[in-house]
Amino acid sequence: MKIGIYGGTFNPVHYGHLRTAEEVHERLCLDKILFIPSGKTPFDKPDLARASERFEMVEKAIKGNRHFEISDIETKARGRSYSVDTIKKLHRMYEGAEFFFILGIDAFLDLQAWKEPQQLLNMTSLVVMSRPGYLFNDIVSSPFIKGITKRVLTDLERGDIMDYSFDISGTQKGYLTNVTRLNISASRIRSLVIKGESIRYLLPDSVKSYIISHNLYKK
Repeated sequence: MKIGIYGGTFNPVHYGHLRTAEEVHERLCLDKILFIPSGKTPFDKPDLARASERFEMVEKAIKGNRHFEISDIETKARGRSYSVDTIKKLHRMYEGAEFFFILGIDAFLDLQAWKEPQQLLNMTSLVVMSRPGYLFNDIVSSPFIKGITKRVLTDLERGDIMDYSFDISGTQKGYLTNVTRLNISASRIRSLVIKGESIRYLLPDSVKSYIISHNLYKK
């Protein structure tokens, strides 16, 4: 079984998350995408909704898509969550499965600062998605990118090629994937809520209703 792992705070989940997950699922022929809302992380911010609330919003957002599932492996965990530890647990839960860890260019550029990044790359393939405000050429300095020419990165940026695969460790593959760059951010949505402005069409109606009914992100 080929499982995409899509982690994040999802604070809140929006169409940018959902559309990119759909495209990665289709392009890499994955059996399912497993959404994993974070619990406590090393990078928590003051306006982070409770883990249970973010879990419920993702649950509502993916309802009806048979290829999307949600896991509480991090929201129910005690203490802080680290991706390398989550992947270890998933290997025990889904014995024999092949994992594809999904993240944007921005997160990939921070990978060196994560806990045990090389061990993470030895346990899962990595899917690096395009993201508004970032270029594939930005990753040329990453120590985890080897043997990829600037020409390939430029072709990805221009859309001449949509996907490129490479060896990211001795056992796993890396995938650079051009996805639809919906310029929607969770921080922008939170800002609109604070100002009392509309967030309609930025995220599913079920999530919008949840935010309003639970009075989330209001200072």
